[in-house]
This record gives sequence, structure tokens and C-alpha cells, in this order.
Amino acid sequence: MQELIRELLTRLGEDPQREGLLHTPTRVEKALAYLTRGYQEDLDELLNGALFSVEYDEMVIVRNIEFYSLCEHHLLPFYGVCHVGYLPSTRVIGLSKIPRIVDTFARRLQVQERLTQQIAETIERKIEPAGVAVVMEAQHLCMMMRGVQKQDTRMITSSMLGRFRKDPRSRMEFLSLIKRGE
Repeated sequence: MQELIRELLTRLGEDPQREGLLHTPTRVEKALAYLTRGYQEDLDELLNGALFSVEYDEMVIVRNIEFYSLCEHHLLPFYGVCHVGYLPSTRVIGLSKIPRIVDTFARRLQVQERLTQQIAETIERKIEPAGVAVVMEAQHLCMMMRGVQKQDTRMITSSMLGRFRKDPRSRMEFLSLIKRGE
């Protein structure tokens, strides 16, 4: 990969032998490996058995989970917050596992719509709740730095599964709870 980065620098009109760029190929390779580490993560290992049987059927919400991802169209970052809610049927998931699921999928080349859906479908598959809701709000550098150059634009996506899709009251309760304290 380092040779590709040197070639890229040359094609951009730079001198990869310039003092400030000498170690850039190594740094870029390490950065890209870190920013796309979600491809190597195993969800079952990540969950590590942190699924617990409970007799609880009220809403569980983890909100304001910050995330960082790379747009698959321009390889530019997009970042924001993710809110996840679910209605347990027989199991709950360890609290720290929800942000880890978000990070696993965010650390891949993405579009926000797919990212939102992958998080919701994974939680649905792993704990089989009565419903899952995911809302993501992000700023995309591909819109801010190039193209339309709109600095304060936010993209909001949602995925509502199970009761959150079928029951407007559950959906509205989730949406009102994630807006509290803003």
C-alpha cells in the first residue's frame, strides 16, 4: 500500500521524497488500516457472550454514540452520533456492546443509509427483541469540502424494525427520548 501512496503523491504533483512526506505512506497505511478495521472484526467475538436473559420489556436506549466513518464514494470522513433503542423480549445486550457494534460497521467504507440498517439488523439478529430503532445524524466532509460545500448540513437516517415500525406510539416514544436534553 505504501507504494500506492507514493504514486498517489506523485500524481498529485508532490515529491514523496520531500522531508514532510517521507513517512506519509507509512502513516496513511496505518491510518487506513485503523479506519477500516471493521472488516476484520468478528461480531460474535465482539459480543463475547454479553447477552443476558431478563424479564424486562420496556425500552432500552443508548444515545449519542459518536461515530466516524469513511464515505465509500470519496473516501472522505463522515461523523456524527447514533441513537439505538430496542424492546427486549427475553434478552438484553451488554451496554458497551452497542457502541462496539456501531464502531464495527462505521469502520468500513460506508454510506450512512447502509450503516444505519446494518446496526439495526445486527441487534435484531443477535438478541431477537420485539423491536429495534436506530437513528443516525452525521456531517459529511464530501458535502462540506467539495461539491456543494454546505458547512452546516446534517444527514439523518433511521431504521425501525419490529414494533418500532408497526407501532407509532413506540416509535414516537423512542424519538422523543433521544431528543431529551438537547
